[in-house]
Formats: sequence, structure tokens, C-alpha cells
Amino acid sequence: MNVFEFYLTDSLEKVFPDKKPAIIGENSVFSILRGEKFALQLVYGKVKADPQRQELFYKIKGSPVKARVRDVELIPSAFPCYETNDKNYLTTMPGLFPDLLKPRKDNKIVPLMGQYRSLWIDFPDTEKVEAGIYPVEILIFAGDLTLAGADTLQRSAFQQAGDAAPEEKVIERLSFYLEIADTLLPEQTLIHTEWFHCDCLANYYHTEVFDEQHWKVIEDQLMLAGKELGINMILTPVFTPPIDTAVGGERRTVQLVDISFKGGQYFFQFEKLIRWCEICKKCGILYLEIPHLFTQWGAASTPKIEVRVNGVMEKRFGWHVPAQSAEYKEFLAQFLPALCGELEKRGFDREHVYFHISDEPAAENRESYGQAKSMTADLLSGRNVIDALSDFLFYEKGLVDIPVVSNDHIDRFIRHGVKDLWVYYCCAQCRIVPNRFFAMPGARNRIMGVLMYLYRIKGFLHWGYNFYNSQFSKEAVDPFFNTHAGYAFPSGDPFLVYPGKNGEAWSSIRGEVQREGLSDLQALYALEKTAGRERVEEIIYEGEDGPFTFTHYPTGKEYFFRLRRRIAEELKACQG
Repeated sequence: MNVFEFYLTDSLEKVFPDKKPAIIGENSVFSILRGEKFALQLVYGKVKADPQRQELFYKIKGSPVKARVRDVELIPSAFPCYETNDKNYLTTMPGLFPDLLKPRKDNKIVPLMGQYRSLWIDFPDTEKVEAGIYPVEILIFAGDLTLAGADTLQRSAFQQAGDAAPEEKVIERLSFYLEIADTLLPEQTLIHTEWFHCDCLANYYHTEVFDEQHWKVIEDQLMLAGKELGINMILTPVFTPPIDTAVGGERRTVQLVDISFKGGQYFFQFEKLIRWCEICKKCGILYLEIPHLFTQWGAASTPKIEVRVNGVMEKRFGWHVPAQSAEYKEFLAQFLPALCGELEKRGFDREHVYFHISDEPAAENRESYGQAKSMTADLLSGRNVIDALSDFLFYEKGLVDIPVVSNDHIDRFIRHGVKDLWVYYCCAQCRIVPNRFFAMPGARNRIMGVLMYLYRIKGFLHWGYNFYNSQFSKEAVDPFFNTHAGYAFPSGDPFLVYPGKNGEAWSSIRGEVQREGLSDLQALYALEKTAGRERVEEIIYEGEDGPFTFTHYPTGKEYFFRLRRRIAEELKACQG
């Protein structure tokens, strides 16, 4: 009996330590477009007791680009789901879940007895690769091998033999084919925002707000968002965002605009905002999202805004100031034009800046929300104003210009032909519809790309890119241990990325799979350009029980690999 086991599995599989994962067939073919990033997993385990702690090593051969390898780390969840759930969960029990993708420094593997673990292997930078089918092989070596590169290995005794190693040292060979189409993956058209919580970064790393260390951490997390995870719009704290804050409480101040008041006039200093804009452009962020101008769940009060008055900093606005106060109206009349003018100078014109009134208003908030909307109507005329909601009447009565609709309520908006729809999900979307909780299968996350194509969705919003607080921000939490905001939200809802060592931003399986869904979306648009939308929809529904909706869609991961093969075949046929 072999001591070790090695398998390849796909990126949608979640490898739990106590369950043998689904294995991809030998010589499987995976199809992507040029410029797209492909990922799979190397699964390893130890099935026979051995008193020695044996180190093994891997090598990746045949790839047209340099592979990147990360460890899939297990993260605890004491609260994986609500009591209200459905059958499309991997488990509803607390435990350890594969989620964190941790950078690795060498090519060493140490299998653990009685556990399955995995490495996440992806292949970035395929833009300039020649189209073709590439046989990729992953070799597992035994012996005293030393590192010669992130995805290569060498042993001193083998140095004169070049890249070769003695056959007796190879204990496993695993292979697959990577097919890269000649078509280049188009630029992402979907506007994608994940709410960015600067205060959580300052709390976790124990920095002062907007000191140099804080700026470095902010840039690292923005870089991961914009360059790797398909996030192209970011919540920009011109004042401290009034979201997930207890009524009467407050979050740590993160205010990019320095404000002073003298002689009935406000003065604005934009130095920090200018730096933020430059970082955003560097990181691939194309759109800025301004925090809500009124408090959450009803627009009853003003957000916390600090102003220097007669040389003394004061909380001039906050829970203590009603939304309809004349003083706040005057502040907005001076602030919003100055802000928009500055953003325009920095390359963010009115098409690339989005505003909010109040988050998630309910039916009982229509009057207060309407008053807030009226108060800002002239100031935001011609500007993009979006808000997350579920109640169709807000749109029907003209209270919300651009609705961001929860995916479990979006059908009504679709039936009424609402154009340029945005969609979101959060903790409440825990039954039937797609989401990205730890306990959900990867396919339930990835399917959003296909659905957003079918319904011509313009934007996607999620509230938790890096929310490392308890519910209502009553205290900071350690996201490596408390993954549910203090038993408030199922693990996987509060944050998408992890705060790594030395300020590094570490990705997650959920983030990478969500990006794969965005690649599916753009691949479908690429095919539409050559074959037409009708043909694309035919391919989407081939062999499936259509039409798909946000509550009726394929739940198996095989669907995506078939779809991508069909896209590749059709593109090739269209090109003759």
C-alpha cells in the first residue's frame, strides 16, 4: 500500500481534511481565453502511518506561463449558516473549512496522516500566450531536494543533469491539458464593488488612520481587489461610512477629506483623497463609490463627519443631528460640488462616481428616504445614485434611480423590464439563490457570472470585502478565528480577503471562484460579439432545464467546464 495519495481536482472543489475530494480525470482538458487565469488544485494525503516526517516536493512542467502555487488553509467556522437554509450546502455543521489562500515560499509538501490537504495552482499572465493545447504535468518527488524557484526544484547531485531528475525519485505524475483560445478575454464591463472598510485595517494592524503603514495596507488590499479579483469600484471614505454601525454608536473615524468651518463657510482639504485616487488608478479601480449621505435603514440621521471649528475638532454631524437639519443641508450644498470638482480633476468624472442616499431602506422608511432624496436631488442631478433594496415600490415611485436589488427579490424588477439593473447578495440571501458562504459549494458562487450575462446586469455589489468587526461594529475581531462577525452572519459573508503578515493581502477560494464567474461573463460577451446573443443563449441552455433564473440554475460544477469547452469550440468555428 502506498504511503501517500495525490490527485488533481478543480477549483470548484472544496477539499475538507476528512473527505476524499472529487478527482478530475487523467488528461482532462480545460479551456480558457487568452488573458484569463486558470486554476486547479493538487490534493495530497498520507494514508499509511510512518514514524518519519517525510518531505516531498513538486515540479510543474509544460505550462506556457509561470504557475503560482498557494496553500489552501483551513479556517474555522462556528456559524456556517442560519437555521433557515436549503439542501445546496456542503454542510450545515461548524468545523474547519478550506478558504484562505496563503502564499508559500518553497515547493515542499509535508502530507499529514489521515488528512487531505491541497495546493491552489493558478496560471496567470496568459495574455501573450500563443493559442493552443498545452500538456501540463505535475511531478511529485521524494528525497532531499532543495528549492531552486517557486515552481521548480533541483537537487545538488542533479545539477549537472539540468532539468532532469532520476526517475526513481518521481513518485507520482499527474497531468492535464490547458487549452488557450486565440480570442482575448475582453475587458470587464460589469461594475463590481465590494465595500472597503479602512477602519478594520487600522484596527487589525494597530496603525494610526492614514499613517504610512495604514496606506501600505490599504494599497495592498486595493491591488488584490483591482488587479486580481475583478473589483473595479471601491467605497471611498470621504467621511466615515455610516454602515453596520449601532444606533448611537460609532466606528473609528476614517475621513479622507479634512474639513474646517469658519465664518459660515466650510473649507475642504483634499490631499488624502488625492492620494487615494492615485492609488486606486494604480490598482485598476475605475469607479469610486461615495459613502451614504444618510444613516442606514431609514435615513433618519446624518453620518459622522468631523469638522475643525475655531481650531478644535468636533463631531459636527452624526446620530445627534437629524437628517433634515438645515445645517446639514447647507454642509452638503458646499461639500458635494467641491467634492465632485476635485474628483473630476483626478480623473473620476460623473460617469465614474456613484453616490448613495441610505442603505437597505424598508417599506416603513419610504417617507424618510424620500425626504433625504429630495434634499439632495438638485445637488446630485445628473449623477449616478444607487442604493441596495428589495422593495419594488421604491423604484416604482421614483425614490431610487438605480436600484441594487437582492438576488432573491430581483425577479420582479426583471419582469417589469427595469434597465441597467444592479444585483447584490449578503447574509439574508441564504436560501436557493447564489451566494459565497464557506459552507456553500463553489458552483453556487460561480453561477452568478452566467446569470448576470443572461439578465444584462450592469453592476454587482457586496458589503463585505474586509469587514473585520462584530455586527454593528461594536468591537474588532480576528478574521482568522471569528469569521462570522460575532455569530451575526454566516462565515463567508463579512469578508472576502484576509489581512496577511506584514500587511500583505491574502486571497480566498471564494474570491478566486467569484473571479472565475466574472471571466465566464466576459467569455460569453466575447462569443456574443462573433456568434450573436441568440446563439450564446442556446449554448448556455444546451442539455439544461432552462430558462435559468436567480432561483433556478445548474448546481453542479460540471456545467461550467462543459460551457467553457462549448465557448472555445464555438469561437474556433466562428474564426473558421
